Amino acid sequence: MNNQPGTAVSQGDYAVIVTAYEQTSMIPAVVDSLLRLDHDQFIIYVVADKCDVSSLRFNDNRVILLRPEEVLAGNVKSHFYAIDRFVRPHNRLTIIDSDNLVEPTYLSELDRSFALGFKAVQGVRKAKNMDSIFARLDAARDLYYHFYDGKILFDGGSSATLAGSGMAFTVDFYKECLLGKTIEGAGFDKVLQYEIVKRGERICFNEWAIVFDQKTSHASQLVAQRSRWINTWFKYFTYGFSLIKSSLVGWSTNKFLFGLVLLRPPLFFFLMLSVLFLLINWLVGSVVALVWLVGLALFVAGFFLSLYASGAERGIYRALINIPRFMFYQILALMKSKKANSISVATKHTEYEQKNDHKQLGSEKSY
Repeated sequence: MNNQPGTAVSQGDYAVIVTAYEQTSMIPAVVDSLLRLDHDQFIIYVVADKCDVSSLRFNDNRVILLRPEEVLAGNVKSHFYAIDRFVRPHNRLTIIDSDNLVEPTYLSELDRSFALGFKAVQGVRKAKNMDSIFARLDAARDLYYHFYDGKILFDGGSSATLAGSGMAFTVDFYKECLLGKTIEGAGFDKVLQYEIVKRGERICFNEWAIVFDQKTSHASQLVAQRSRWINTWFKYFTYGFSLIKSSLVGWSTNKFLFGLVLLRPPLFFFLMLSVLFLLINWLVGSVVALVWLVGLALFVAGFFLSLYASGAERGIYRALINIPRFMFYQILALMKSKKANSISVATKHTEYEQKNDHKQLGSEKSY
């Protein structure tokens, strides 16, 4: 991007939509984090869906607590519930999860991207916690996707993929893409990114617009979360064919490259199939086994490149020895993916994580 970090541009008027489902214990921390933003134009809308809000008290007029009368059980429904109750006509909105924290410069960095003419922006979700092997491996996965599906894809003339939070849009464009659409279960970001790219717009990647995301710390969390993610890939991967077909009419690098990314299976599934085909070709004595071996070697090299380029911590490298264990739980998630949305709607966090979230809010490591 032409606007470098810290470049002064005009401020937008943001609606910061924080979505919560059933759990509210992390909401005070994310709200406190948002109130520290170095920005003058924003209102925080906390949509507490199916939540007990009796313990939530906010003494700042920039925070509006919304408690839907009926259970929404869906991100898009929560977003439009907030949009319908905006206290003023915001021109931009950003979506934050209830377990996130943000850098004070988050909105200011988003302003730089919008100043360049983009209607959709994806920031970077950094790991908020590194308290377990699962959290560190989850963080490694995020670094890989931020590097290739964010920076490299955007720099190559396409769009960054959306990550579910830490993303922002002009309000009118968000409504144009999703108003009236029924999206059940997880995966609203998959539909949204398809609608954006289909319209010929690019999703800007801003690596300085940073949110801190709670990584999965336990096997049960990992299986439930990944089963939802796998379910959404099977549900929406065919969008890739539509974009590739559309890209051939008048040629669009944005649509073509993004279509290829949508067709790519989840990382563990891709690796599992590659190793399987390598073994099959090796057992039958086919020279193609060498091709698979070279391909896997290049992937491993590329994976380490993404970690190095992203400045991964030593703990992440040390955790990589546990990848086989991590993949085992991903396979369990695959087996449960068909019923994923009926099992859980959102990731559940433990009491320890919720208490630690408040402690971390004021620490230097968070900012």
